[in-house]
Amino acid sequence: MSTASPAGTPTGTPEYLRAAVQQLLAAHDPEHTPAAEFLGARYDAGLAWIHFPVGSGGLGAPRALQQLVNDEFAAAGAPVLDGGRHGIGLGMAAPTLLAFGDEAVRHRFLRPLWTGEEVWCQLFSEPGAGSDLAALGTRAVRDGDEWVIDGQKVWTSLAHEAQWAILVTRSDPNVPKHQGMTYFICDMTAPGVEVRPLRQATGEAEFNEVFLTGVRIPDAHRLGAVGDGWRVATTTLMNERVAIGGHAEPREGGLIGLLAGTWRDHPELRTPGLHDSLLRLWVDAEAARLTGERLRQQLAAGQPGPEGSAAKLAFARLNQQISGLELELLGEEGLVYDDWSFRRPASPSMLQGTPGYRYLRAKGNSIEGGTSEILRGIIAERVLGLPQEIRVDKDVAWKDLPR
Repeated sequence: MSTASPAGTPTGTPEYLRAAVQQLLAAHDPEHTPAAEFLGARYDAGLAWIHFPVGSGGLGAPRALQQLVNDEFAAAGAPVLDGGRHGIGLGMAAPTLLAFGDEAVRHRFLRPLWTGEEVWCQLFSEPGAGSDLAALGTRAVRDGDEWVIDGQKVWTSLAHEAQWAILVTRSDPNVPKHQGMTYFICDMTAPGVEVRPLRQATGEAEFNEVFLTGVRIPDAHRLGAVGDGWRVATTTLMNERVAIGGHAEPREGGLIGLLAGTWRDHPELRTPGLHDSLLRLWVDAEAARLTGERLRQQLAAGQPGPEGSAAKLAFARLNQQISGLELELLGEEGLVYDDWSFRRPASPSMLQGTPGYRYLRAKGNSIEGGTSEILRGIIAERVLGLPQEIRVDKDVAWKDLPR
């Protein structure tokens, strides 16, 4: 039930939210207030995620009104977090903490996550369990009020920057793989956590492998019930795919805008065949943009579903095709690669660098955040209602699976 403001306006209305934003802006001038302080005040006022509960950065207001709040702050030049550096925390950890964390967990972690004072990473994939996440083998063994973790994770973005991680483990090898998983919050500064860079084709070490050796995690940092880690992980993954493939873009935003700009700037490179390819990709990009807008509207009314997998699948395909056409258009010039030096970016962007960089980086889009092959299976079964694939290991204990 909505409560009323001192002026008598219900909290869940546009009028109340606009007034609350203006009141915050009057008390904390965004031009002169440090970003973390301003974002902290926004969290305390319930204007971070307005649909979250009171005390957890929200007001229990309709999620559909979040964009109104965001637009009001944007018009005032208020600070926002870098989506590259804080995307895992904002897009994946926060909704999982809300869904499965108790009050103490939400109180401890949500505010510094929102203000950017703590960076998060995601310890999911393993060398032997990438697309088949439920096959993971990182062990979690209970020891009183703590758990002892041993294993290896791979392709971990921001592990070299993060203070905290969302971690899924194998806590019971004697049951089928989906039933024996448990989910934790892991301190990335704890003894036994080792982060090593993974250099990729672009020259960057954007990703990492993480070794966990005797890492102790208090049971208070467990999310969900023991053995229920797959359900918790599914919540994270659904939000991850929306975060990757369903973000808002203006018309001709992203890579298609760069390609269109190159086309307009170099009429001497145009051919009828390239023109046809460009128009097809432009239409596909616009269809994906509008579909993403519809997905965000559906999300505002409920929770992310398997439709996010379709958005992420389209995102990967388009990025690879657009970056490939950019190289074809530019010819030899497009093959020039200006910097292959080793670096560990905190906030990489596909829109930076040369066309050659974009071409190489886009290859990872069909792997990260769920491979395109796995996403096609999700869409087939959960969206289109096609028969499920035959899974011979569904009822086999994890310890008995061939490796």
